[in-house]
Amino acid sequence: MLSYRHAYHAGLHADVFKHLVLTLLARSLLQKDKPFFYLDTHAGPGCYDLGSEMAQKNREFETGIARLWSEDAAPEPVMAYLDVVRRLNPPGRLRMYPGSPRIVRDWLRPRDRMTLCELHPKDTKSLRTEFAEDRQVRVETMDGYQALKALLPPAERRGLVHVDPAFERKDERRLLLEALQEGYRRWAAGIYAVWFPIQDRSATDDFRRRLERSGIRKILLAEFSVLDQDETRRLIGSGMAIINPPWQLDETLRDILPWLWEKLSVDGQGEYRLDWLVGE
Repeated sequence: MLSYRHAYHAGLHADVFKHLVLTLLARSLLQKDKPFFYLDTHAGPGCYDLGSEMAQKNREFETGIARLWSEDAAPEPVMAYLDVVRRLNPPGRLRMYPGSPRIVRDWLRPRDRMTLCELHPKDTKSLRTEFAEDRQVRVETMDGYQALKALLPPAERRGLVHVDPAFERKDERRLLLEALQEGYRRWAAGIYAVWFPIQDRSATDDFRRRLERSGIRKILLAEFSVLDQDETRRLIGSGMAIINPPWQLDETLRDILPWLWEKLSVDGQGEYRLDWLVGE
């Protein structure tokens, strides 16, 4: 356990898709003046050096953020995400890539707050360094699934929960769903963004069925892959299950996913899907 290090994969196509969705969700919470709460259950180190030995080993960022880095005519939501990445880097040079905590922190207003949970000791240390003296950010050495029980509902009563486990355990999907059901029971009004990998189509379809039968309402499911399913030894794509999605998120994703797929697909492989898994 705790062997997974996302630094080997930072900035790949799955990160771009995930962080673009998180950008849309965070921005939606700015539509009201009331403060919001953000909980990241598996936060990682917060930021990644793409020049590090781990990132350079497979250079997976070349399948993702590097393909978009020089874009200046992307759809507006994509430009908003790219602006966050660019603010971490000197003009014209891609070196640092933000993790989900840094992506969302960019959108926090003075009264908003976030709690970041992480168990890996090195990543927890990096998180504390990344957000040192930031009074709006709290870092907890805590199991992310336990956090869904311990930290919900928040005092603000509005906000976003990001669940992004490493999927390094055989029963990860079962543990995720059980924890998600508990969190939803405690705070049914919150927005939840649940990331999952797409490698084995049968496993993905089974997860969809379990989520559909979970008793949770209003689930929008988005999937994005850049390789065909017969590429079984690699991560072909990823998905985001969004509970209580903000108004018109589905329409926005339908507009931008074709553009994103054209930019990141490998020789026209893969696909994107968007459907309501569960309605009201």
